[in-house]
Amino acid sequence: MSETHQDSGASGGDIDLSQFYQIFFEEAGENLDLMETMLLNLNLETADDEELNGIFRCAHSVKGGAATFGFADVAELTHKMESLLDRLRRHELQPNSAMVDVLLESADASRSLLARHQTGDTSPAAPTGDLVMRIADLAAGKAPPAAAAAKPAAVAAAKPVAPAVPVPGGVRQLEIKVGPLAHPEQADAIAELFRDIPGLGSIKVLSSDRNDFRMFAVETASTDDDLLDLFTFHVAREQINIVSVAATTEEAGQGLPDNGPDASVVAAAPVAPKAEESSAGFGFFDGAPGAPATHEVSAVVAPPVDSQGAVKAATKAAATPAAQPEAATIRVAISKVDQLINLVGELVITQAMLAQNSRALDPAVYQQLLTGLADLDRNTRDLQESVMSIRMIPMSIVFSRFPRMLRDLAGKLGKKVDFVTQGEATELDKGLVEKITDPLTHLVRNSCDHGIEMPADRLKAGKSETGTITLSASHQGGSIVIEVRDDGKGLSREKILKKARERGMDVSDQMSDADVWGLIFAPGFSTAEVVTDVSGRGVGMDVVKRNIAALNGTVEIDSAEGFGMRVAVRLPLTLAIMDGMSVGVGEEVYILPLSSVVESFQVKSDAVSTVGQGSQLVKVRDEYMPVIELEKVFQVPRFDFDKNSDIMVVVEADGSRVVLLVDELLGQQQVVVKNLESNYRKVPNVSGATILGDGKVALILDTGALVRRSRH
Repeated sequence: MSETHQDSGASGGDIDLSQFYQIFFEEAGENLDLMETMLLNLNLETADDEELNGIFRCAHSVKGGAATFGFADVAELTHKMESLLDRLRRHELQPNSAMVDVLLESADASRSLLARHQTGDTSPAAPTGDLVMRIADLAAGKAPPAAAAAKPAAVAAAKPVAPAVPVPGGVRQLEIKVGPLAHPEQADAIAELFRDIPGLGSIKVLSSDRNDFRMFAVETASTDDDLLDLFTFHVAREQINIVSVAATTEEAGQGLPDNGPDASVVAAAPVAPKAEESSAGFGFFDGAPGAPATHEVSAVVAPPVDSQGAVKAATKAAATPAAQPEAATIRVAISKVDQLINLVGELVITQAMLAQNSRALDPAVYQQLLTGLADLDRNTRDLQESVMSIRMIPMSIVFSRFPRMLRDLAGKLGKKVDFVTQGEATELDKGLVEKITDPLTHLVRNSCDHGIEMPADRLKAGKSETGTITLSASHQGGSIVIEVRDDGKGLSREKILKKARERGMDVSDQMSDADVWGLIFAPGFSTAEVVTDVSGRGVGMDVVKRNIAALNGTVEIDSAEGFGMRVAVRLPLTLAIMDGMSVGVGEEVYILPLSSVVESFQVKSDAVSTVGQGSQLVKVRDEYMPVIELEKVFQVPRFDFDKNSDIMVVVEADGSRVVLLVDELLGQQQVVVKNLESNYRKVPNVSGATILGDGKVALILDTGALVRRSRH
C-alpha cells in the first residue's frame, strides 16, 4: 500500500494523509457505483452530453483522489478510462457496447485495487495490460476484436493493476498566461496553490492586461498535465495553454498535452520536488531521491484557437468557477450512531421510571412537575424517532447492485432480461440491509437462470423474447416484505416431485402446491439438468431460507407453471426502541410488539373449546383461532391457584392470527430492546428483553415464533 505520510521532521507543513484514507475509499466506491449505474442506463444511440459528462466526472474524481493519496495504480487505470470518456463527451467517438463493457471491467478492477490498498495487501498485483490495451484501442477509434467484444463485463473484476512506477523529473521554469478571467480572485487562487502545497514549486505574478489575462513565472518539477489538473480546480481548462519551447531532461517533454491546448486532463504523475524541499505536496507528488538537473523551459499561454485560427470565446459559465454546494451530508461511524441509540434508549428507560413514579402524585399540587414530565415524554419520543431514522436506509441501496449483475448474467446465459424495481424508498435498518443482500442475490440469480427462458423458447410460448424480473419492497404491518418475481416458466410440480422421490424424500401426489414448492429449500435440492458455473449444484435456496430464518424472517413461494414465480421474504422491523403492550401472567410481565397486536377482549372459560391432542380454540366473530396459554409456554409459577386467565390478546404474524391467554393488560409504552442472545442465550419464543420503569426485566415475545408454534 502506497504511503503518503511524511516524517515528522520533514517540514512544518507536512500532513499525514492516512487519516483521510477511509473517506477517500468511501467516496471512490460511491463514484464507481454511480458510474456503473450511469453506464448501465446509457442509451448508446441517443447519449447526451450530460450523461457522458456525469460518467467522466466520476472517473475524474476517483483518479484525482487516487493521485492525491499516492495510489498510482488506481490513478493510472482511471486515467485511461478518463481518456476514453473524454473523447466520447467531445463527440470524437460514438459510444458502443464494447466501450461500456471495458469501462465496467475497469470499474471492477479499480474496486479490486482499492480493496487491496484498504486492506494493506502487499502481494504482487496481476497485470492489466490486456484491459489497458483494449481501452487504448477503443480510445484510438479501433474496432474491438470479436472475442474481446463478446467477453462478459465482469471478467476482469478480480484483476488488479500493477502499480505505476514513478518517473523522476527536473525543475522547469515556465511563463504561464491564464485568461480571460471573469474574476481576479481566480488568478489569486492559482497562486495560493503554490503556497499551500509544499513541493509544488514557486510562482510569481509577472503582469496582467486589460483583457483580464494574467502572466505568471513558475518554477516547478511538475508536468504540464499535473499543473492542468490542479489549475482546473479554479479555471476552465480552455483558459490555460502550456507550450514547452526547450527541455534538457526526458521529463520536460512528457507533460505536453497530446492534442495541444484542448487535450484532456490526465492523472497527476508522481514527480520530484526541488532538492531543498522534502515534502510530498499533500500526496499530489511523491518525492524522488536525489537532486534533479536544472533546465530552462519557456511556455506562453495564449487564448485557445480553433482549427481556422479564430480565437475561441470562453463562455461566462466556463470562466466563472462553479459555486460549490453546501455539504448536505456528513459521514459518521456506525459505532457512534449505535452509541447514540443506546443513550436514547437509556433516556427512554429513565423517562418511563419518572412517569411510573409520578402516577400517584396529586395533579392539583404537582401540576407544574407533571406538565414538565409530559413534555419530557413527548420530546423523548420525538428524539427517539429522529435517532432511529438515522440507521434507516432505503432499499434502493440494495436494489442498485442488481442491474449490473443481471446484465452480466443474462449475457453469459444468452438471455434477454428487463429488471424492474418497486418501492425503492422503503426503509430498513442498516443491519438488516447488510444481511438480506446475499439471500436476495441468490433469488435474483435463480430467477434469471432457472426462471427466464431463452428468447426462442419465450417466442414459442407466445411471450416476448425479453423476460422481466421485478424486485419490490413494502411495509406490511410490523414487517417489511421483499418480493422477487419473474414471468418465466415457473416451477414444475411434476419435476420437483420426481426429483424428491429420487432423493428418497417422503412425498405424495396429494401434497398441496405450497408444500411442493417448499421442497426446493431442502439442502442440495436442484432440478437443473446441467450443472454450470451459474447454478445447478443445489446450493442456494437452502442457504436463503437459513439466512432469513436467522433474521426471524420467513420465505413464501407462489408459482404457476408457464407463467412465472414469486418469492416473498418477510422480515420483522427489528428496531432498538419500539412501542409495546405489557401484559401480566402470574407475577411476570411480558411485552408484545404493538404492531402485532390486533385486539384484546375478555371471555368466559366456557368460550374456549378443546380439540384433539389438548389444543384449544376460541371463536372470534365466526373465526376459530388457536389459543396459546403463556403460563404453560413459559411455565410461570402460580401462587393464586384459584385465578383463571380470562383476558385474550389477538396477535398477528406471518399472515396468521393466534390468541394469547393472559391475566391482565398493564398498558402501552415505549420499550428499549436489549439483545438477550448476546447477554444471555437464545430463548425460544422470545426476541429480546427490556428494562421497565421500576427496574425489573421483562421479556419481549416473538409473536412470529408463537404463531409457528400454534401450527404444529
